[in-house]
Amino acid sequence: MYKETVLPRVLEQVVNCKDEIAQYYLMDCIIQVFPDEYHLQTLDVLLGAFPQLQPTVDIKTVLSRLMERLSNYAASSADVLPEFLQVEAFSKLNNAIGKVIEAQPDMPILGVITLYSSLLTFTLHVHPDRLDYADQVLGACVKKLSGKEKLEDKKATKQIVALLSAPLDKYNDIVTALKLSNYPRVMEYLDSETNKVMATVIIQSIMKNKTRISTADRVEALFELIKGLIKDLDDAFHDEVDEDDFKEEQNSVARLIQLLHSDDPEEMFKIICTVRKHILGGGPKRLPFTVPPLVFSSLKLVRQLQGQEENPFGEEESTTPKKIFQVLNQLFLQCAEAANDCDLEPVAYEFFTQAYILYEEDISDSRAQVTAIHLIIGTLQRMHVFGVENRDTLTHKATGYSAKLLKKPDQCRAVYACSHLFWVDDQDNVKDGERVLLCLKRALRIANAAQQMSNAARGSAGSVTLFVEILNKYLYFFEKGNPQITVAAIQSLIELITTEMHSDSSTPDPAADAFFASTLRYMEFQKQKGGAIGEKYEPIKV
Repeated sequence: MYKETVLPRVLEQVVNCKDEIAQYYLMDCIIQVFPDEYHLQTLDVLLGAFPQLQPTVDIKTVLSRLMERLSNYAASSADVLPEFLQVEAFSKLNNAIGKVIEAQPDMPILGVITLYSSLLTFTLHVHPDRLDYADQVLGACVKKLSGKEKLEDKKATKQIVALLSAPLDKYNDIVTALKLSNYPRVMEYLDSETNKVMATVIIQSIMKNKTRISTADRVEALFELIKGLIKDLDDAFHDEVDEDDFKEEQNSVARLIQLLHSDDPEEMFKIICTVRKHILGGGPKRLPFTVPPLVFSSLKLVRQLQGQEENPFGEEESTTPKKIFQVLNQLFLQCAEAANDCDLEPVAYEFFTQAYILYEEDISDSRAQVTAIHLIIGTLQRMHVFGVENRDTLTHKATGYSAKLLKKPDQCRAVYACSHLFWVDDQDNVKDGERVLLCLKRALRIANAAQQMSNAARGSAGSVTLFVEILNKYLYFFEKGNPQITVAAIQSLIELITTEMHSDSSTPDPAADAFFASTLRYMEFQKQKGGAIGEKYEPIKV
């Protein structure tokens, strides 16, 4: 009787009365008075009335109350869930919401989000195993939000937080939420402050439930969600952040980093690299909070690998203590560069100091040392924040490390690379021509020593490649206007290379020959340019 007679006649009266207050009141009465099972069995009829109501009726509230009642009914007993499946309640509610929004094009965005928030809550109660349904709701919400700027309506943003919090509350597991492809897309519509609030909610959920996130892919997805805490999304709030709030936010990120773990060393190394990529964009103010836990995670992995009798991945794999220390060294240097960009000399110097300590105490493999020293030199060359004393201290150490590398060719290349630390194009106060020349002369002596060692070991002279490389450095600084690099010095080096190549003990090296020939052609080309550069090269005989 209710389905066939009572409800249709009541709804007919509601629709025909045309009074918005009466329609709202009567629809609310129907939802509140009649039993849940009645609503479930007459869902088609009941939902069909909503698009026919006056545009000014607060449909979002009435429809949300209906979904709330049905959600509570579903949560009351597992025995009633088959009824929801039988009547296809989710599909009908989803379609009804779409029609209501279409019928009311001027519905405020708050109303749209409220409806989808209620539908998501309903979905999570009735179909907890159907993540595709939950993702479908989030996707529909994104579709309605598309084309809009960041939400400024405080009530609307509060509803989005409720929408995004629902999966966390239901599953107590961020890993499940990470499977929802539309979850991060909804977060994009939050302003920077609300984004931070939602990121904090996510971290608190992980802490509370001790959620284990053990793959690099999931860490990547997670850090995309909480990026509001790990970097500035909007400069407008940068100077207004309360210092205590900022510290608490960054401490929560630090605690999260400590929780990330995989029993598989190779996967753990990928996690470390993923975290490093994200936190380095946070700026020097965040780095003191986020770098230490990552360093400790890295050292913990080193101890884990050291405790194993053999490399579990075989010799070809890259996850070794050596590789981890290389990553840490890069991390310190990148932090120093970030501090440099913000003109924070003490912070930059401290990170460089840590990189040097790590190099001295933990990087013992010769190949790793070569990579590390070139990273140090390259980073130091780009630094502009240091005063004379700090820069001299750091460059002195870098040149010292370079000269102590195991192999002579590596020593030579690192030492001549250090010449760039004393002559930087865009820094007028870093143009010490004499020290540039000292570096190049030192590199030349090391190259000579390498030649002699090769001659003693094999009875023949080694390749002239190092000499040609040094010649190119001479030409670089010659063009830059270093007064210490003279035509006579360049001419002498050309003659030395020519003599070495034509000596009886020389070993044929087509690559070195081609390199030298290319360098000579370059000098001829510079001569033919004319002007100031042509005049510089004119006295050089090639």
